[in-house]
Amino acid sequence: MKMMKMKLLLFLCGILWVSADVLHEDLNIRGCSDSDGEFMYTLDGEEVWYADFKKGKGVEPQPPFIDHMSYQEGTYEQAVANLQICRTNLGISRRAMKDIPVEKDPPSGLVIYPRDDVELGEKNILVCHVSGFYPAPVNVSWTRNGQKVTEGTSINVPFPSKDLTFTQISRLNFVPQIGDIYSCSVEHLALKEPQTRTWDVETNSPQSGPGPAIFCGVGLTIGLLGVAVGTFFLIKGNECS
Repeated sequence: MKMMKMKLLLFLCGILWVSADVLHEDLNIRGCSDSDGEFMYTLDGEEVWYADFKKGKGVEPQPPFIDHMSYQEGTYEQAVANLQICRTNLGISRRAMKDIPVEKDPPSGLVIYPRDDVELGEKNILVCHVSGFYPAPVNVSWTRNGQKVTEGTSINVPFPSKDLTFTQISRLNFVPQIGDIYSCSVEHLALKEPQTRTWDVETNSPQSGPGPAIFCGVGLTIGLLGVAVGTFFLIKGNECS
């Protein structure tokens, strides 16, 4: 374990359980900093419950392809109690290691992509996937054609990886239109300037509308008609001679 990573103190509790033919990974993730905290349950890498300390409640962002699971009353209160214990332990560790500099790792991965296949004029979601950074969190901002966008944006809580770095995912609700260019910019303590990725609707979308196919079809029809007419007059000319 990297002992210099003291900005965020984490406790990872993992349970592997096996059914008849499937191995699953069930994690309880707890962490804190001076200004924030984390308490999360995951199943096979998917968030199933986390404590939103800013809103003062538990959240269940479970994907639609699993059976919905609800946690018993008092789970959020337990998360609050663990947050206080974590901050106490963090203070003790910081005093014991005050002369060791804090390690900072910039994001090693930044990808922007649409959640669904792109159809012009149809609602979709752009995903900005940031990984490999320490400490958490990152700050993510979006633009459309150079203009900052805040409406329809969201970001999940930092998700720890096995190498002690973090992953965060930001999403933007959008309707793809030809000519639009979107960008996702990431700020982090280890970066001197933001990292940015762009996504171009025109480059990443299929041909719009049936125009080219219809044009080719009409051209082929006219071509075949011309051949037929020419053949007809050639035959008639031979009959007359």
